[in-house]
Formats: sequence, structure tokens, C-alpha cells
Amino acid sequence: MKTIVLTGASDGIGAEMARQLAQTHGTQVALVLAARNEALLQQVAGQCAAHGAQTLVVKTDVSQQAQCRQLIAATVEKFGRVDALINNAGMSAQALFADVKAQDLGWYEDLMRVNLWGSVWCTHAALPHLKAARGSIVAVSSLAGLIGVPGRTAYSATKFAMTGFFEALRAELKLGGVSVTTAYPGVVATQTRYRGFNAAGVAAGASGLKEDDAMSVEECARLILDGMAQRRREVVMSRKGKIGRFMKLLVPGMVENMALAALKDNVKPH
Repeated sequence: MKTIVLTGASDGIGAEMARQLAQTHGTQVALVLAARNEALLQQVAGQCAAHGAQTLVVKTDVSQQAQCRQLIAATVEKFGRVDALINNAGMSAQALFADVKAQDLGWYEDLMRVNLWGSVWCTHAALPHLKAARGSIVAVSSLAGLIGVPGRTAYSATKFAMTGFFEALRAELKLGGVSVTTAYPGVVATQTRYRGFNAAGVAAGASGLKEDDAMSVEECARLILDGMAQRRREVVMSRKGKIGRFMKLLVPGMVENMALAALKDNVKPH
């Protein structure tokens, strides 16, 4: 039986990955579900248990190092091992840098604590167990971690930081048998952008991106899990994302224009 720790598991992509893991592996998987909303976690745990999966719910705020370490400690106490860690917890943000007041810049640091440091702390705590199991690490980044997106300076900074950290870690662990997969979703049909920070550091309540072609949560979760199962280095999901990454090397100015075109008119810089 494999034990998989999944952060940000209360809804969206994380909850769907948990459900798909349970459907695929049934009684052969133990799922440790972590997020801040314990009530929603219990709902997801029930859905997974219906497929025969063992579950453990651990209320966790990944912006707190002690809680990240407690998550892994609870996992090992219950199941005795960690075979995979999926760092999925994260927050979004949408704000033009010029619109952020000096007294509000603190939320840039708050966002980094969730998106980068939460992943770093959970990974550090789990690493000895992952090395013993020759297991897998997954980091859910974003296309904004490969291509800077206007209006998302804070978010892109956190996701670029994730990209660099896990790329370096992958090389460190290459001979130790631990795979590191970084996933780069584009626009996915979730509520994360609505709950993300605006310029004042409170919930935006709206998305600044055009979402007509948003990927479904189900497809995004499937692609991430396929990447983990195949121990792939990276999962760049959409055709547009793959083309944009290649074009950035050749015609970066064009890619910047494409990024601007992805914004709704009311949030474009002027």
C-alpha cells in the first residue's frame, strides 16, 4: 500500500487528485489530505473512502512551518511511510504592481510563504521518508512560473521560485531514486483566482484572466497524476503553454503581448 500526502486537498485540483487516486488504487492507497478547511477535507476523505482508500485528514496551514512538519509526523505515525508528496496548496493573486500601496506590500510575503515555503517545509520534513521509499515529489506550479504574466507579479514570483527550487532539488535527488515532477497548469476552471489577493491583499472576488478555454479540473488532475506515475520531470499541460514556452526563447516580445492579451480589459495596465 502506498501512502500519498496531498496538500491543498479540500477542493479544486487537490480534491480531484485525491478522488482520482482513490478510484485508481482503491484499497492499495492511503491518502493523507491536508488543507485549512477541515470540514471540506472530511467530505473529500469520505468520497475517497467510498473507493476503499484509507484516509487521514490533517488540518494544515502550510504557511506555518510547524504545521507542515506535524503533517508529515502524523502521516508517519499513522502509516509508517511516505511514498509520495504532492505539493498542491497555493494561493493566487491579481494586481498591477503600481496599484499596490506601500502599506499593503506585506501580502507579497504572505503569498510566498504559502506557495514557496509551504512546499519547501513539507518537502524537507518528508524527504528522509521519500528517500527510504525511493518515492515521488510533485510540485504544482503554474504557467506563470515559466512566463511572467502582467498583473501577477507576486504570483509569478512565487511560482518562478518553486520552479527553481524543485529544478535544483531534482538534480540533487537524481541518484537517490526520488523523482521530482513539476506541473505547470494554465487557466483551470477553479475558484482559486476569485479567492486570491487583489492589490489591497484581500480576496479579489473575480478573475482577471479570460477563462473561455479554461481546462477542466478533472483533466488537470489526471495530467498531474500521469506525470507523477511516469516520474516525468515536467508536465506542461496546454498546447498554448507549450508553444509559449518555446516562443519565449525566440520572440520574447511576442510572448509578452500574448500574456497581455490574456487579461480582461478592465485589469490591463494603462
